[in-house]
Amino acid sequence: MTLESLNRVSDKTGAAGEWWRGAIIYQIYPRSFADTNNDGIGDLPGITAHLDYVASLGVDAIWISPFFTSPMLDFGYDVSDYCDVDPIFGQLSDFDALLEKAHGLGLKVLIDQVYSHTSDQHPWFQESRASQRNDKFDWYVWADAKPDGSPPSNWQSVFGGPSWTWDARRGQYYMHNFLPQQPDLNVHNAEVQQAILDVMTFWLDRGVDGIRLDAVNFMMHERGLTDNPPVPAGVGKRTRPFDFQHHYNNQSQPEIPAFLERVRELIEGYEGNRFLVAEVGGEQAQSEMVLYTRPPNRLHSAYGFLYLYAEQLNAALVKEAVRLWPDNETMGWPSWTFSNHDAPRAVSRWASDENRKAFSDMALLLLTAMRGNIIVYQGEELGLPQAVVPFERLQDPEAIVNWPQTLGRDGARTPMPWTKTSAHAGFSSAEPWLPVDSRHYDLAVDAQEEDGESTLNIARRILRLRAIHPVLKSGDMRVIDQANPALLVFERGDGQDAILFAFNLSEEGQAWTLPDGWDVIEAVNQPEGSGADLEPYAGIAARRA
Repeated sequence: MTLESLNRVSDKTGAAGEWWRGAIIYQIYPRSFADTNNDGIGDLPGITAHLDYVASLGVDAIWISPFFTSPMLDFGYDVSDYCDVDPIFGQLSDFDALLEKAHGLGLKVLIDQVYSHTSDQHPWFQESRASQRNDKFDWYVWADAKPDGSPPSNWQSVFGGPSWTWDARRGQYYMHNFLPQQPDLNVHNAEVQQAILDVMTFWLDRGVDGIRLDAVNFMMHERGLTDNPPVPAGVGKRTRPFDFQHHYNNQSQPEIPAFLERVRELIEGYEGNRFLVAEVGGEQAQSEMVLYTRPPNRLHSAYGFLYLYAEQLNAALVKEAVRLWPDNETMGWPSWTFSNHDAPRAVSRWASDENRKAFSDMALLLLTAMRGNIIVYQGEELGLPQAVVPFERLQDPEAIVNWPQTLGRDGARTPMPWTKTSAHAGFSSAEPWLPVDSRHYDLAVDAQEEDGESTLNIARRILRLRAIHPVLKSGDMRVIDQANPALLVFERGDGQDAILFAFNLSEEGQAWTLPDGWDVIEAVNQPEGSGADLEPYAGIAARRA
């Protein structure tokens, strides 16, 4: 068989000590991981109590979604104190204990920081809104009304409605890209930038190994407050006013990279190769990820929504991901995730219920095989489908406003199932903040521990491939052209150490034969050691004989 490469992405081995290059990162959504004080909400001690389980998966690091002081209108992404723990999650000493336990298990710890906006309860905003003359009058985005009293621009918020709210105390509008209770910081302001760097210093001094930067491209606005142009009719899906505009002016400003260079400069002053990864979404996400991670002095990595919002997993999508991250002097390092707290779980987007397990196992092997860092969302290793949350139990403000057009994020945020026969699947003895889906009980950790072929145990086996085969951490990736669109075949690395992967992305068997000179070293949904025709949702990995 001739291996004709559609695309080639080469990669140099990272500098010594770059633990994050090719790392497996496990995302924890603390509200839904484990509850130890029985209030129905997960907490930091709950994470600490289950770190041995996390370490058993073979991951390198954990990323913890926000646990900072917050009114919780956007469940921690509306921060009112960046340097303290919200009481529902515990206290700073609980975080210190978590950090110590994680480090003892060899796990790095990333925290989630939101620097584009705060809560309206943050002391910075309380001072800023008090008058147009105070020490923080320019720490947020304030603007006068138009002569007719309408908002300063036509900008629309992600969660519905205008991006401007009138404040009678200031006699001005303030800007918010998300909820009205999430005013946007004016990150153009040098004092705001320094305050952000001070927050980072607080956590870096405490010992965190890295920071995930939320909504990085929302950190700055166009200072002239120019209206956004409309998206032409018939282009894209519209479920909210936000979808009617090109967001050229309320985000994505050219001054952002210069601030990111200040962030990188700060983190470079710490030992241990601390790590910076950004979330970047929106219609300009790819160009912005490239811009924000450009070596040598910007962020280490970024991830977007290429897979998270894709309606179908196919070879063309993977080929596109490879094409978007070539190896040259202008490119940073990619991170990939199939599921997270902001998107419906991949298994429910990409497979039918009857194929759930087969697809989950195959998708874990594919994710592990990708070039870049990979992020595994809690419950993905269990094959959890998207939970069904009735309207009366919805918590997500986006889901409530846009229901039923947008089902929202709650279905990906329901409690982690630990024990099959316990109330609320062992997450809590109290009624959880979101209900446990009835299908999740049979997929609980204790039920899967006993089954050697469970998704959980297959995940442990698969994820360890990255430790066994260094080429999966930093090797190149060559996608091999296939006439059959249901097949995805690619190589990682070169020479004797190369690994060949083949996937059947369909629910029907597909004709394919392992080329001569290769031996199967790992397989899911495929007869052991077989390189013959691929079964539905089969995946194999092979090394040179």
